[in-house]
Amino acid sequence: MHLLSGACECTSRELGQFLSSIFGGFPCTQRGSVSRAGSQNSHFPGVTGVLLVLVLFLMCTASSYCIRLSNYQIFWYTHNLFILFYIILMVHVAGGALKYQSNVETHPPGCIQNNLSSDSWTNHRAAVEERAELSDRSQTVCQEEACFHPHFPQTWLWVSAPLCLYCAERLYRFIRSSVSPVAIVSVISHQCDVIELRMLKSGFKPRPGQYILLNCPTVSSFENHPFTLTTCPTGKNETFGIHLRVLGDWTSRFSQLLLQPSNSSEILPMMHQRRYPTVHVDGPFGSPSEEVFNYEVSLCVAGGIGVTPFACVLQALYDDWCHYKLKRLYFVWICRDIQCFYWFADLLCGLYERLWRDNRPDYLNVQLYLSSSQGLQSIGEERYRFLSSRLRIGRPNWKLLFQEIGRANQLKRVGVFCCGPKGISKALHTLCNSNPHSHTAFEYNKESFS
Repeated sequence: MHLLSGACECTSRELGQFLSSIFGGFPCTQRGSVSRAGSQNSHFPGVTGVLLVLVLFLMCTASSYCIRLSNYQIFWYTHNLFILFYIILMVHVAGGALKYQSNVETHPPGCIQNNLSSDSWTNHRAAVEERAELSDRSQTVCQEEACFHPHFPQTWLWVSAPLCLYCAERLYRFIRSSVSPVAIVSVISHQCDVIELRMLKSGFKPRPGQYILLNCPTVSSFENHPFTLTTCPTGKNETFGIHLRVLGDWTSRFSQLLLQPSNSSEILPMMHQRRYPTVHVDGPFGSPSEEVFNYEVSLCVAGGIGVTPFACVLQALYDDWCHYKLKRLYFVWICRDIQCFYWFADLLCGLYERLWRDNRPDYLNVQLYLSSSQGLQSIGEERYRFLSSRLRIGRPNWKLLFQEIGRANQLKRVGVFCCGPKGISKALHTLCNSNPHSHTAFEYNKESFS
């Protein structure tokens, strides 16, 4: 728009001159004499302006969902061009495209020039006489031509402070993630291309629902990927864990490094059986899932691997559910493959059995939905009988579910948390805003890393 607005100021006859002036100044918009310093740097606005538009175009294009999904590296490296964008922005004003008149006393606005040609003088005199009829003020004669000087660049005054804060924050995060070493304790391969990673880091104290940024220099030194914690350190166990699904190029290479077959034939202690790649952990960072414990009633809806934010919540409840404000939890998990439910089957069954021992069977309401009904699928293990009784084929009836929760929890605030596809998120958001049960307030919270 900035380039187009400059082009509109030029006439059609000067359009060609304007296009050539992009790399050599803006002659069609300059009037009067310009200082030598400004004329020498007149090519800066054109060159830097085109570069700014190009960088911004690349950043916006690479931020599209299809590119982020197909090749995350293109998005990541292109997104970091914002540093170059701000540097060029500060240089952009150094050419003096914006100027002010320095000789207003000798060349006031509207003065008459005495060096005009006969035709120009006739037209100018007619215009002066017409203006004289409308106003009684006298016209002055220009003593010299207008002289313009570029403004002193001030962009750096507004950009330097945020850039310094950003650089300081990045430096702090780099030191925080690099100083404390991270040790990979165990790697477990689950069904449906999911890997459970257990790690140990001194002084790392996250809260349930938070996430971390994981960096593996062997795969890429500059890429940091967010993963929600599925296990937090406790007094008995200081390790923390994540579940990652192998979907893109980064997770594929990282999983190959984690699951490399061991060449050693000796029987070694557990900590020395494998040599895992070096990883750096930045965080933890807050997320909406932390607010689950701030409601008396919460509804957690997960789609596929989106269960990870709520797995840490379930683990915290298993450790000590009496410690939190939460009095009732509705947990809905939707998957296409029945094997996905085995990721946290032991955790769900263990929490259910503990609540039964504590005489609180109504604390947890679990609903499992299998969206794909191809073939006969069921959870047949005896130890997972609780999950088998909660398994349903199809998709949830969200409106009916909200009505049941509203009737059972009248005059209460229900926190609705979702981590899954956009279709589920949109349906839940609409129901929360429409408030199908007038005596219950549903507050929507969304978890997303896309």
